[in-house]
Amino acid sequence: MKKEDLRTRFESDWNSSRSSGSDRDDRGRMRIRARVGLRYQSSDNLTWEVRARTGSDYSHQSPHITLVDFDNNDTGNTDFNFDKYYFRYDSGDSSTWVGKNSLPFWKQNELFWDDDITPMGLGYNYSSNGVQFNAGYFSLPVGMKEASGELGLAQVVYSGSTGEAGFDLAAGLLSFDANESDSDGDMLLDGNGGRDYDLWILSARSIFNGGAKPIEIGLDYMVNSEDYSAADPNAFTAFNRDKDTGYVAAIKYGQTSNIGDWRIEYYYADIETFAVNSSYSQDDWMRWGSADETRSSNFDGHELRFVYRFSNQIQLVFRNYVVDAIKRRSATSAAKEDGNRFRFDINYSF
Repeated sequence: MKKEDLRTRFESDWNSSRSSGSDRDDRGRMRIRARVGLRYQSSDNLTWEVRARTGSDYSHQSPHITLVDFDNNDTGNTDFNFDKYYFRYDSGDSSTWVGKNSLPFWKQNELFWDDDITPMGLGYNYSSNGVQFNAGYFSLPVGMKEASGELGLAQVVYSGSTGEAGFDLAAGLLSFDANESDSDGDMLLDGNGGRDYDLWILSARSIFNGGAKPIEIGLDYMVNSEDYSAADPNAFTAFNRDKDTGYVAAIKYGQTSNIGDWRIEYYYADIETFAVNSSYSQDDWMRWGSADETRSSNFDGHELRFVYRFSNQIQLVFRNYVVDAIKRRSATSAAKEDGNRFRFDINYSF
């Protein structure tokens, strides 16, 4: 089976301040994401998939490339890379895969792991009678060509229902083991190539189906149990050593199953500096960082999203973000960062 999709994005950033106290120039651009893949089931138990995507060689977070920058900024690299290639073996209630694939971790947003990041390693899933267990061990990508450090994970998910409401409860661990001697890790921002993280993620979601349209409420709480010291030789680590918790609250109304359906969504996020590994979490909410990597922590903010099902193949998505830094990035920072962003996506699936 062949799988293809194309996204056209119009994006605008404005009123964004740097930690130095200066303002970033307002920016408007048109971007695209293209992905093409092939999935083949060679037997009842064995499936393999390969997929390639657009995006810079140096960005594991984003598969988007800039076609037009309306403010004449640099449009960046235009590359094409394989982001999936794996074999999966299914047996009864369990599934095991080896290769490069999406992270086997149940989640309801990208605040602690970006969906576009596909690590290389071994993944496992067991699911039966509403109980799901996920586990895996992976190398951590640095861009699309290199890797540095490892990630181990385990998660338990329980799904059930009561009356006209369904619910999911999840608890899991993402354990990042940095390789400080690997120079490839130096490409990651804020010293993330040399810093360990133990992220405990608790999630809850409930979907109410009794009204005219479904209502979904979601909560996530995350805490990093890694112990950092005020005497750490990395000044950034020492300054942010106790900023290790975060939470996300979301509410959604509507659905997009059929042509003409729509859904409105609201998210509030409060993510301290080390509540997530910012090199591997979302790159949607702000433009902090570099052209190839977003520093997506130390912020609280809002996202308002509207999704419309235009046809069986086309979905329209409007998103607006308003973000402020929780604190100054470092002891030498003159100000807190902030920013506003609007996106309009046209998603086309083949």
